[in-house]
Amino acid sequence: MTAEPVLDGLSHAEALGLLRAAAARTASPLTCLNLAIAEEHAGCPARGRRLLRELAALLPGWDEPPLRLGQSLRSAGRNAEAALAYDEALARNPIRPESLIARAALHLAAAEPESAHLMLIRCCGVAPERAEAWDLLGLTLQATGDEKLAETAFAEASRRAPRRLDYALHRVEASKRAGTADAELARLALAAAADPLNPVPLAASGVLLHRDGRREQAIEALEAAVALAPDDPALARLHAGLLARSPRVASAEAALARAIALDPADPALRNDHAAVLMRMHRHAEAREILQAVLDAQGPDASILCNLANATVNLGLHAEAEALARRAIALSPAAALPRRTLANVLPYCPGVGAAVLRDALAETAARLPRGPAPIHANSRDPDRKLRLGLLSGTLKTHPVGWLTVAGFETLDPAGFAVTCLSPPAGADPIARRFAALAEAWHDPTGLTDAALAERARGWGLDIVIDLGGYGDAGRMAALAHRLAPVQIKWVGMQTHSSGLPEMDWILTDRWETPPELERFYTERPLRLADGYVCYSPPPYAPDIAPLPAGRTGPVTFGCFNNLAKITADGLAVWADILRRTPGARLVLKCHQLADAPTADRLRAAFAAHGIDPVRIECRGGSGHRTLLGEYNDIDVALDPFPYSGGLTTCEALWMGVPTVTMPGESFASRHSASHLSNAGLADWVVPDRDRYVARAVAAAADLPALAALRAGLRAQVKASPLCDAPRFGRSLGAALRAAWRDWCARR
Repeated sequence: MTAEPVLDGLSHAEALGLLRAAAARTASPLTCLNLAIAEEHAGCPARGRRLLRELAALLPGWDEPPLRLGQSLRSAGRNAEAALAYDEALARNPIRPESLIARAALHLAAAEPESAHLMLIRCCGVAPERAEAWDLLGLTLQATGDEKLAETAFAEASRRAPRRLDYALHRVEASKRAGTADAELARLALAAAADPLNPVPLAASGVLLHRDGRREQAIEALEAAVALAPDDPALARLHAGLLARSPRVASAEAALARAIALDPADPALRNDHAAVLMRMHRHAEAREILQAVLDAQGPDASILCNLANATVNLGLHAEAEALARRAIALSPAAALPRRTLANVLPYCPGVGAAVLRDALAETAARLPRGPAPIHANSRDPDRKLRLGLLSGTLKTHPVGWLTVAGFETLDPAGFAVTCLSPPAGADPIARRFAALAEAWHDPTGLTDAALAERARGWGLDIVIDLGGYGDAGRMAALAHRLAPVQIKWVGMQTHSSGLPEMDWILTDRWETPPELERFYTERPLRLADGYVCYSPPPYAPDIAPLPAGRTGPVTFGCFNNLAKITADGLAVWADILRRTPGARLVLKCHQLADAPTADRLRAAFAAHGIDPVRIECRGGSGHRTLLGEYNDIDVALDPFPYSGGLTTCEALWMGVPTVTMPGESFASRHSASHLSNAGLADWVVPDRDRYVARAVAAAADLPALAALRAGLRAQVKASPLCDAPRFGRSLGAALRAAWRDWCARR
């Protein structure tokens, strides 16, 4: 005897009233059971459970009351009590599928897979048509480590319910673990051809292709699945999530908007949406979304981390640091909150190099790693070496502009290059990397451990990390050791990596003087000149005459990310403006396209007594346009404590000298290195007073400034900063020294 459905067509309140009246008249077991169910639906679970317990005691041979009681308790999260109720139901009816499945699920949740396994074998025997039993059996077998049998169970679940996406995805995961992914991909292709209107095989194919590193094919498969079922929230979520982790940010935003419309309460979707908006430099919008999610859902470490990133990119440093520390308090054992703090701290005034080093080391300590691998690489110190370049940004990006010429000019007899990076298509710098590389592998979709294992299989001798803890970085893979020698170079090179497996950091005498070595966990691998080689863009406009000669007062400028503009730096700039009457300051970055953000910045200058009309805020633009806007600037003001990198190189190429004040951290010394390497060490100052004095003196001597501007591009071009052959020799010698060091160790 089972329960009848509560009266159709009536509201819960109406049905409840009728059932209460009926129970008062007849008190039949079925009526009482339906009344208990109605009480639960009407929001009175305690009353419903009392009725179920009374029925169970009254009718000891009927399994329905304890089964329903178990369902009610389980839905309330009272799993221990629910388990007792299901045990009672099974004692009364040992082959009831619903009881077997529910009790097995509780065993699995309690890390008791053997007990779950016995129940599910019984269930699949008495009710082989129940696809959910086969799926749960697969999860149970996975928990015991039997991947092959787990895949077989998931296959049976998918065969019996071919339109259940979750079952198909479980089978995909099992095939990856069992090493049968290629066979599963072929089977899914046949299934899609046999049932062309079923989106599930296409979606499962997309997930499997992504796991195999074939992102574009994965996106195509998921797009086809979404086209077949445009109103399916799960499919929309999968498609949007994959795009959110691809370079196709505009498509990702559109897909996320559709997915959110189908499931507006999903915080993960809104978190992804905010992350994509940040990659589009729309940090103010992202911050609003993330704050709304926190207000609605309560504290969440992942969302706090994204909110911290959005907040620091709006120049709100103290608030960003506090958010990262809140995330750490919520998840103290996790790497992500520590990584977020380590990415925020370099921008924060007053943070010393020791604090930064320790934060990075704490991040690295929380990365998963297996046993240290044994490398079989030949220890011949003079043989040709295989270099691996690990990065998500081997393209038109600061990483590309500052490294590609160095790799192009390495001695091909001594080094062979393998790129470990997503392909960037027709991007001009990506084409340069492709031309110099012997091989190119896309690590997208590979786990960190799998990437490390493949890299070792490719026989790499030295891996150079060019991503750090940035958005596309794979620092966690380096914890598994991709090669015998691992080196940190450009790409979120804020300071030390903190990673014990990182052997060296490529640097120079300006970035890492001997007295600062103690703030690094790596050994410094110093190059003969500067630590980068700048590749000026061929489309850079000609340098115009000094703007002050045309417009009168001097125009200062800073084209750095707003995250680098601190309250301390702003106060120093305000002092410079006070001492140079009529001078203006042009600030340019993507974030300043947001009017409230620009207004907040101008108001901060007004608080220092600077008329906001003297502050011009410009939003982002194309690269050639940005370079041309340096023709409006007389002197660049470097931010601190996080100095300009590529920005300073571009200012110099456009004839604009930069005043900089290095600190202890690597991030604070980029401009000092570039200026010194280009012969402008006199623009590097040790403290705030001399920073202000240097800028004011430059503004007061327009003939000297005009003469410097006129010859600066030629000076930079002839300097080691742009001398690619010289840099290639220096880089090659440093890499060879690092390799010989490893060969000498036994």
